[in-house]
Amino acid sequence: MTTAQPSTHTDGGSRPVIIEADSVTKTFSTPDGRALPVLEGVSFHLAEGEIVALLGKSGSGKSTLLRCAAGLISPSSGSVAYRGTPLNAANPGVAMVFQSFALLPWLTVQQNVELSLRARGVGREERRERALKAIDLIGLDGFEGAYPKELSGGMRQRVGFARALVVEPDALLMDEPFSALDVLTSENLRSELVGLWEGHEAPVKSILIVTHNIEEAVLLADRILVLSSNPGRILAELTVGLPRPRDRRTPAFETLVDNVYGLLTGREERPPEPAVAGEKAARPAATPTTVPLPQASVGGLAGLLEILLARGGEDGLAEISDELNFEIDDLLPLVDAAVMLGLATVSDARLALTDEGREFTAADILTSKQRFARLAATRAPLVRAITQALAATDDGTLRESFFLDLLQRGFSAEEARRQLDVAIDWGRYGELFDYDADDREFVREPGGAAQP
Repeated sequence: MTTAQPSTHTDGGSRPVIIEADSVTKTFSTPDGRALPVLEGVSFHLAEGEIVALLGKSGSGKSTLLRCAAGLISPSSGSVAYRGTPLNAANPGVAMVFQSFALLPWLTVQQNVELSLRARGVGREERRERALKAIDLIGLDGFEGAYPKELSGGMRQRVGFARALVVEPDALLMDEPFSALDVLTSENLRSELVGLWEGHEAPVKSILIVTHNIEEAVLLADRILVLSSNPGRILAELTVGLPRPRDRRTPAFETLVDNVYGLLTGREERPPEPAVAGEKAARPAATPTTVPLPQASVGGLAGLLEILLARGGEDGLAEISDELNFEIDDLLPLVDAAVMLGLATVSDARLALTDEGREFTAADILTSKQRFARLAATRAPLVRAITQALAATDDGTLRESFFLDLLQRGFSAEEARRQLDVAIDWGRYGELFDYDADDREFVREPGGAAQP
């Protein structure tokens, strides 16, 4: 249990502040030594008695910010304080739950839960008593002697919760704790977490959760901090004034989800780039690193546009996701792709086909490929860069490492790979270029439907 003295620093009301971040900026170095900004000037606080959600897309630095709050990594500039004391090591008042269950497979449930207590020098008998109490609290009574391989994913994550709660932290920090679970299991665990929180059974004073799931944030949080991407900044702070348990079907809940969705998509929305001969195809600032490709396949994009056309060319994102039994977040990359290519627009959480989008969706296969190629080669910066680079070579080939090296000046190695995979999918469909997986090289398509 934490022994820190209560802080007199409050959140402007009567609640003591547990964690406070002040102008946190974090920059990592790429393999070639270049700076990769992940967070820029982020300030927020977490007070006693509240659940705060950090919500954002990939590249918003949510997990990095959480680790700064935990004292696991240090900001490049700015500071993080625990109860008014700046951190220069691991935060003594927090415990973490990760997306991966992070259990030691050779230890039993009870032994895994006792690990954090053992690290704090708690005696054997007290460890046992507190571990058994935590295991019972999260609904695993009877499984104390089981090993992780004997448990389902949901049960393994319960062990993760028990391991965090057993130290009775001031703040419970959670990094996408439900994203590795199936829908029903994650829904059940979320409901139980809310029940423990509302019933004051959970031995924590506050919760900070990282998520990319809009509905999850609205279901759980008292406040939502919406982060922009590349680098992460606080785009907006929203107060969720809804009583718990919250019903997704109420107008107030749906309105808040729509507002958050509008924030996430509005920042990314750009007017269609001019395609008239003689005009610039893209703004100078639109580079492969400043305007990354959404993680969307051409097939998924086309499917969304076909659904939208069947609905008259316009509909709300919430209505489309309900009809498809998807989370609204699952549509975000497809929507971003449609907006990037000028095939659709977003306003007030409603998606509408543009004239270009209607023509693309209604066209035959060959015509749609030609239209897609023209749009991708002018409005998708990475696809444009690959196409232009191949056109400048004598033999029409380039190694993928050339593009990966360039991308890693602005992305992590993993994200650079994802960006290139999307570009390969888009370029192949439009017949702008091919990709030889054996030789790991791009090959220029001679003529054909793709040439814009």
